Amino acid sequence: MNADHTFEIFLIAPPGLEHILRKEAQDLGFAAARQVPGGVSFEGNWGDVRRANLYLRGATRVLARIGSFRAFHLAQLDKRARKFPWGDVLRPDVPVKVEVVTNKKSKIYHAGAATQRIETAISEELGAPISKSDDETDPVTVKVRIDDNTCIFSVDTSGEGLHKRGHKVAVGKAPMRETLASLFLQACEFDGQEPVVDPMCGSGTFVIEAAEIARGLAAGRSRSFAFERLSNFDEAGWRKLRSEIAEPRGVDLTFHGSDRNAGAVEMGTQNAERAGVADLCRFSHAAVSDLQRPDGPPGLVMVNPPYGARIGNKKQLFAVYAALGEVLKTRFSGWRVGIITSDTQLARATGLPFLPLGAPIAHGGLKVRLFRTDALK
Repeated sequence: MNADHTFEIFLIAPPGLEHILRKEAQDLGFAAARQVPGGVSFEGNWGDVRRANLYLRGATRVLARIGSFRAFHLAQLDKRARKFPWGDVLRPDVPVKVEVVTNKKSKIYHAGAATQRIETAISEELGAPISKSDDETDPVTVKVRIDDNTCIFSVDTSGEGLHKRGHKVAVGKAPMRETLASLFLQACEFDGQEPVVDPMCGSGTFVIEAAEIARGLAAGRSRSFAFERLSNFDEAGWRKLRSEIAEPRGVDLTFHGSDRNAGAVEMGTQNAERAGVADLCRFSHAAVSDLQRPDGPPGLVMVNPPYGARIGNKKQLFAVYAALGEVLKTRFSGWRVGIITSDTQLARATGLPFLPLGAPIAHGGLKVRLFRTDALK
């Protein structure tokens, strides 16, 4: 697969937020990006793979399709896997992990047996060691989907999940992933041109993500990617792309986070410093009832309160949500609000005028929804 060869690039997204990632991909220049279940797909080359990993804020991972063939039984899978041009993409000195998903529509429906055949083919034909580790930093991962007797091979070009920006060391309970936070911000029409307030900021994810967007920082600027360990890695092209990262924009905005937990405030402050946006972020130790509207133009209040499923007592949370709603209604006229929660009753306890709901989104083993408003009267 040479530099000009095009293939399918698949961006994994949390189900229910594919349309938000599609818009982000199109805004980045992937004009033909289309929404499909579980993500976004478009035709591109290895330069596009590198750019997607470096810049996209909402994608969970970037997969590159490296080929496919038909197979109706394990012996056929074994034979064709041995003839597959693994060396075009994989290196014999880099561990490989194989993950297979299949279904009853295919004659090969035992994922474990299929995995074993493909691992053996890679090991014996290419010479690459097979990793059995669950550590996503170790191997390059080949993902195989067997559907209607067609084996579709993709390589995970990201490695560690793209929410790992390389900045956040300190996290609190039930942290929200940066990729998901970015998609929720985008779903609330945040584009970096307005302030953001998070009155239950935890480790500061929403505040820091908003500040990075405002400053125009590349999401993956501080980390490495699995594509750097592939046989076709274009080191010169990668250096050139990184050298073209735009200078940080000047920003005349402040992004505010507060939390009743002093440890969370300290975590947010440290994470903002590592991300290079500490000068744009203000973290304070305060309860929701003490929340004050910042000076300056209105913007977005973005908050991921406790849901009661794992953190806190649900009955007590009704009072917390009601207090949050009262503060926002009385002090934040002109501001939009986005609240993420798994419990519709808790959201309604705020008394805020929410817009129609979108799809439920998987987060931390729960299904959450984004409850958002227009500008408050």
